[in-house]
Amino acid sequence: MIRNLGQGLESQIAEWRDMLVILAVLSMAVGNLAAIAQTNLKRMFAYSTISHMGFMLLGILAGSQNGFGSSMFYVLVYALMSLGGFGMILLLSRAGFEADQLEDYKGLNRRSPWLAFLMLLLMFSMAGVPPTVGFYAKLSVLQAVVEIGYVWLAVAAVLFSLIGAFYYLRIVKLMYFDTPHDTTPITTSSDSRAIMSINGIAVLALGILPQPLMAVCAHAIGASF
Repeated sequence: MIRNLGQGLESQIAEWRDMLVILAVLSMAVGNLAAIAQTNLKRMFAYSTISHMGFMLLGILAGSQNGFGSSMFYVLVYALMSLGGFGMILLLSRAGFEADQLEDYKGLNRRSPWLAFLMLLLMFSMAGVPPTVGFYAKLSVLQAVVEIGYVWLAVAAVLFSLIGAFYYLRIVKLMYFDTPHDTTPITTSSDSRAIMSINGIAVLALGILPQPLMAVCAHAIGASF
């Protein structure tokens, strides 16, 4: 998309920018409003993906190298967060139990404090809460649209992000403040726990030090133009 629009159709930026503005707003609106009504975690993640891609489009519609780099950074960050979210579902699933309902995460902190903490980091990042990397990803695309004068679009994106924060933080509330249906401690294989730990720590570490990955994205975009 960056090559087609940023290079092939650079002279028609006014036309495709308006198109992407509509797509971005609709994606953020439909994705968040549909996700907030879900009780199934997989479906919630699926609908929230629509919203996240709306944020990714914000960087592209900016039409600048900074915007394109921010979009690439957002895609990489979202891939990391999505792997962690679905990985947690797989980790907690077992024969006859899919661990894909929101109710399944009630009291997770009492059963496994470390897994609950990793899930908290993932939810904070998807919601855009600092100091996780999801916050910086959203901030970077918002800065890109503000730079081209689309302040109203950045404000709309922030409002939709607040809606998204509700259903992500709802899971944190279930894990830490609700009583679990099953109080049996969760046991997992060491390799699975290690992979999830690396994923969760990466979400936090990249949020504290996002510059190296952002520099790689900026270099990739700069080399293409």
